[in-house]
Amino acid sequence: MAVYLDPPLWPAHGTHFSHLISDTSLEELHAFAAAAGIPERAFDGDHYDVAEARYGALVAAGAVPVEGRILVRKLIASGLRIPARRRSGSLKLPLLNRWNVVLPDHDALFLDLLDRWGEEHRRYHGRTHLLAVLEALDLLTEPAAPPRTVLLAAWFHDAVYRGIAGQDEEESARLAEDRLRQAGLPDGEAEEVARLVRKTADHCPDPGDDAAALLSDADLSVLGGEPAAYARYLAAVRQDFAHIGDDDFAAGRAAVVRQLLQLDQLFHTNLARELWLKAAHRNLQGELV
Repeated sequence: MAVYLDPPLWPAHGTHFSHLISDTSLEELHAFAAAAGIPERAFDGDHYDVAEARYGALVAAGAVPVEGRILVRKLIASGLRIPARRRSGSLKLPLLNRWNVVLPDHDALFLDLLDRWGEEHRRYHGRTHLLAVLEALDLLTEPAAPPRTVLLAAWFHDAVYRGIAGQDEEESARLAEDRLRQAGLPDGEAEEVARLVRKTADHCPDPGDDAAALLSDADLSVLGGEPAAYARYLAAVRQDFAHIGDDDFAAGRAAVVRQLLQLDQLFHTNLARELWLKAAHRNLQGELV
């Protein structure tokens, strides 16, 4: 029975963070954290994120300092570890690494977006979806890197999410334009990011709009998943709209599916069509059976 702490190595908020875990129970971990004055918001499913400034005090209070790899082993052995893909909160580090490529030295903006994508009411439209869109963009543009405006549009495209079609995209676009200008991006670049975010409302980019086509295809790549992955997607979407009754949700979902199937082009890049079109039609048509 012990509480463990790894070295402060994860950068954020202008400092570095450690992970605090128990090898026995979450009850033990919560009790230790509360006694040490660590706020509940620092808990991330199976550990607490704690700032470097607290490291010495936590060790003095009884936390056992260990290397990161040892801490992970103990967490796995305890049975308390949550696998990365089963919770969006665990995606902080891979998302941070990607953010630092596209817009380094803007930690405050990254953390604001991370909080938005991690809101409690999100199930499908959370951090896992954000990472999937970024990974799809990588796939669609290899060996080159995706344009910065497209990547930033991916970060902002569901930054505001209340489940209100059209309004969410508009508010996300306004947020992008405002925050990116504050971050020092040229007006033209911030406006282009906002424009791309707005285009995700209908996934119908104009002919020749390669940037919007990339973002649209990446956003809809989930439709071309294998049956098990698609079933998880559907379950998560239903949870996003848990406040809507079954009959109303079924009718609304059927309308969305028919709209997607009626698009002249569901995917707009050759590679996306090759990768996902056949499976997407199978999955969507299967919902209407």
